[in-house]
Amino acid sequence: GAAGNLSKQARQLENELDLKLVSFSKLCTSYSHSSAREGRRDRYSSDTTPLLNGSSQDRMFETMAVEIEQLLGRLTGINDKMAEYTNSAGVPSLNAALMHTLQRHRDILQDYTHEFHKTKTNFLAVRERENLLGSVRKDIESYKSGSGVNNRRTELFLKEHEHLRNSDRLIEETISIAMATKENMTSQRGILKSIQSKMNTLANRFPAVNNLIQRINLRKRRDSLILGGVIGICTILLLLYAFH
Repeated sequence: GAAGNLSKQARQLENELDLKLVSFSKLCTSYSHSSAREGRRDRYSSDTTPLLNGSSQDRMFETMAVEIEQLLGRLTGINDKMAEYTNSAGVPSLNAALMHTLQRHRDILQDYTHEFHKTKTNFLAVRERENLLGSVRKDIESYKSGSGVNNRRTELFLKEHEHLRNSDRLIEETISIAMATKENMTSQRGILKSIQSKMNTLANRFPAVNNLIQRINLRKRRDSLILGGVIGICTILLLLYAFH
């Protein structure tokens, strides 16, 4: 029927979007890596030609971004049509099945939209930072070739520039680790709450279990404090290392 046809169209668009997003993510990752290699090479060579054509990658990025936005728009339209059909179906049992299918497609659309905007934002941030660093490198090269003096000062400036670049990368890695740890702890907290709820139910039925639950809760709080302390110490050490 019409609902099946719309669902089929949605699945086709979702498969196409999945492939596009994988390619889009690879493009953004390769841009970041090539920029890093170019930055390291510029310390030893006055050649400013990039290893990969940045303007070509920019064009690919813009083209792929437009294609993905168009696919997301089409998928949104299909979902809207499915919602209209579901509201007018009128049969309760059929309506429930259609609502479940529609919700699944909406969840997929939301995930793909979030992934696209996240990848796009990261790419634009890397490109902006590399453009800024590229401008700094050009200024340094111009200074070195124009004056021919104060080479020692220039070398110190280059070393400081590289140190700041490494510190920036280290801070980003630290933030990523902290965010991953936070998400993991949030997930574990949800699981533990579910377990605790079930154990509390058991405790209400069997009072003898209550003492065991209290000991488990005490150990859980202690482990949380220890884990938080370790994460805090590691973060402080990494930041101290980054700025020394």
